[in-house]
Amino acid sequence: MRETFRKLGLIGIGAWALTEEKINELVKELVEKGEMTRDEGKQVVQDIIAERKSQKEEIEKKINERVHEIINQTDLATKDDIKRLELRIEALEKSEKTEDEW
Repeated sequence: MRETFRKLGLIGIGAWALTEEKINELVKELVEKGEMTRDEGKQVVQDIIAERKSQKEEIEKKINERVHEIINQTDLATKDDIKRLELRIEALEKSEKTEDEW
């Protein structure tokens, strides 16, 4: 039983790095050895996949936050800045054409 918990701990810790196929293989092995029931195995797989998804979303959120911080610190033009400048250029070009027509 101790070995089962050790494997489950390893599965949980490395869940983000394991493929769903590998998780299923590990749990299937535990079920075949009688260390957990098929229903417990299914639940473990679902829990691990849900945890991995949650961790992935949290990591993506932190990466996005950090990227936005870096962009703001470097004074790079945003899409909105560029769009605003494009509109100004368009307006100036139209204004210039109107003046040329006079």
